[in-house]
Amino acid sequence: MSTHEDAPTAEIAVPVPVLHDALTPSSRVGVARRFPSEMPSRRSRRRPAGGVLRPVLAAAAAAMVAAGALAPAVLAQGGLTISTDYPSVAVAPGSKVSFNLKLTVDEPRRVALSVSGVPQGWEASLLGGGYVVDAVQATPNSTPSVRLDVTVPADAAARTYTFAVTASSGSLSDRLELSVRVNPEAAGSVSLESDFPTLQGPASATYRFSVRLRNDTPEDLTFGLGAQGPTGWTVSARPSGQSQAASATVTAGSSTTLNVEADPPDNVEAGTYRILVTASAGSRTAQTELTVEITGTYRMTITTPDGRLNASGTAGSVITRQLVIRNDGTAPLQGVTLSATPPSGWTVEFDPETVDVPAGQEVQVTARITPQSDALAGDYVVTFRASTQQANASEDIRVTIETSLTWALVGIALIVATLAGLGWVFSRYGRR
Repeated sequence: MSTHEDAPTAEIAVPVPVLHDALTPSSRVGVARRFPSEMPSRRSRRRPAGGVLRPVLAAAAAAMVAAGALAPAVLAQGGLTISTDYPSVAVAPGSKVSFNLKLTVDEPRRVALSVSGVPQGWEASLLGGGYVVDAVQATPNSTPSVRLDVTVPADAAARTYTFAVTASSGSLSDRLELSVRVNPEAAGSVSLESDFPTLQGPASATYRFSVRLRNDTPEDLTFGLGAQGPTGWTVSARPSGQSQAASATVTAGSSTTLNVEADPPDNVEAGTYRILVTASAGSRTAQTELTVEITGTYRMTITTPDGRLNASGTAGSVITRQLVIRNDGTAPLQGVTLSATPPSGWTVEFDPETVDVPAGQEVQVTARITPQSDALAGDYVVTFRASTQQANASEDIRVTIETSLTWALVGIALIVATLAGLGWVFSRYGRR
């Protein structure tokens, strides 16, 4: 029975020796009096377990209080952080690299910023709001934008350089390690490209190209723009939406659109013409070649071989007039169709009705005009037209209708007869 009763008492008294060793000799007496497991009396071993646990619980409570006192200090370290999306980059010597910094705070704070460990000969600046900044005012919901610009010397050796940005506010601070690997092959590139580098049409058209200017370098660049075309052409390159700007700023890793406009001279011959577009920023230059295929100019006129724009004839008779179809353009005119607008009741026929006119040449066409048979004598206008898909021309020709010879003789005969009759009347009755 005694062995069975002592088992639970021994389990409760296990921590007591540990505490007993840690106490001073004078305090051990008090502990021995409070912990019956140390006493040989059977009555003491039967004391309630609560009395044995009380010192252990007190020690645990003291430890929890101590931990609670330390917890705010540990959590407070998360009340201020500084970070960036790309803390390690590679650039070419002579480049400028920018780090966009992000601040996080648990409450409104004034955060001081500093840069340390910058290599000798390098330049580093903290920028915000258009100023060089030493501190920012941040809140949990709104932190100002801060950028660290670092200029790498042109003679920087090819290796990795490290430095740091420190953010501090009162007893809180955070340190952001940054590294820049200098590599001559990491300079990036700039380029110009167009989805439609070749356009086709007549010389009378104005050609407009859309060109993308890409900046695949680690720094923002301002490009001077230029465009050169054949002699006599008017060519320009402008940023999209800007009619007067001669330069364009492109941020690192982005692109912008350029509008290139080419206006050929009116007398340009059919052929292929090249336009060179250039964008330069310091030692960096991008070029692209655009092509305009001129199919020729289309201009046409109607005239007569002698240049006189008139004709004459009698009513009801066919009046023949030669017309000249002249191609004043630089491209051939195919399938030129002839037509006319005469007075009502008149007819006009052409021989031939359709012609082809080579560039710079002319073709003669015969026009047969038939006035109405009862047309009165006088001047009339007939409009002649030559039409094709590329060009049109028209000309007015004055047609004079003369009195018929037969009617003239009849009129003369009537006049003679009238005069003869009057002479006979005067001779016969004049003596009376």
